[in-house]
Amino acid sequence: MDWVRGESVGHGSFGKVNFAIPKFHNTHILPLMVVKSSAASSSATLINEKMILDELNSCPYIIRCIGDSYTYEKGEKLYNVLLEYASGGALSEKLKNSGDGKLPENEIRKYTKALLKGLHYIHKSRYVHCDIKPQNILIGEDGQVKIADFGLAKSAESVKDDKLRSELRGTPLYMSPEMVTGGEQGTPADIWALGCVISEMATGVPVWGYSDLTQLLMRIGVGDELPEFPTKLSEEGKDFLEKCLVKEPKKRWTAKMLLKHPFVADEDDTVTLNDERCNSGSPSTSPRCPFDFPDWISDDSAESSVTYQITSLPSPAIQELLNFSGGSLSTSPAERLRGLMNELTQSEWSDADDNWVSIR
Repeated sequence: MDWVRGESVGHGSFGKVNFAIPKFHNTHILPLMVVKSSAASSSATLINEKMILDELNSCPYIIRCIGDSYTYEKGEKLYNVLLEYASGGALSEKLKNSGDGKLPENEIRKYTKALLKGLHYIHKSRYVHCDIKPQNILIGEDGQVKIADFGLAKSAESVKDDKLRSELRGTPLYMSPEMVTGGEQGTPADIWALGCVISEMATGVPVWGYSDLTQLLMRIGVGDELPEFPTKLSEEGKDFLEKCLVKEPKKRWTAKMLLKHPFVADEDDTVTLNDERCNSGSPSTSPRCPFDFPDWISDDSAESSVTYQITSLPSPAIQELLNFSGGSLSTSPAERLRGLMNELTQSEWSDADDNWVSIR
């Protein structure tokens, strides 16, 4: 497809984004595509993103990839990926423009259900998004939610790769405890981030109110403290968050399970789950029984392929954090944390809506 680069739309984790205008088009019709570009010499991440999107292209809750191409612009060779244009913008923009920054619960339920369907498809396809946040959740012209920006995504199997486990991936405000403490980022990390997004939709502010990086990571990774749940969220909503924001990843509900939760499920779905999976005989806000057992493992093959452990000894990253904070533990090499601290400045953490940067 022949196209020309239009005005800038924004930027993703690893590339700038512009409108892509077909050379033969009606000027009265908005362009239906955007193009994400990076220098060809450093395009490995964008190429990987395109390959992942090709595998996920049949899911309506994931931004659609239309194609790719190389171009020469201003003497530079660029790699370009053409993507579906979501005219509703990002969820972060919707929150910012909603007046008080909050959404009514009926909208939160609708968006949450769509996000879960997208995440279930991603996880079933054996991938982890690694950067779920309002800026990467787009809204189509029809109001449909689209998960976007797979620049940090990886295969679920790569969780076992020691090299990848040494990296901090994602945006700190939405990082899971196991990511901070041990570099573990499997499918449960996406569910933790989803919980953070839901809370932000309900309150208009991020779940953690810290501008200092070390303090933020310490609070996420050390101890038993959890984000404070929105007070105005319904009991079903709070119960849903309890299933997402669980410190231990093995106890966190999967996307498949959460789709059956009363907060998002149709009545028939909830009854079916209660009949087939829970026989406690006692009323409950949401399905419980085997799901809440500490050693429960999902029967979803894509989501149960990785076993997580949280050791009793602090990881090198936590040792480094404690050292930064005046703790008594000795410091061992933690390049992933040092890289994060060097990359982010204090000013970049001052505005949680726009100035957060994705890190890898």
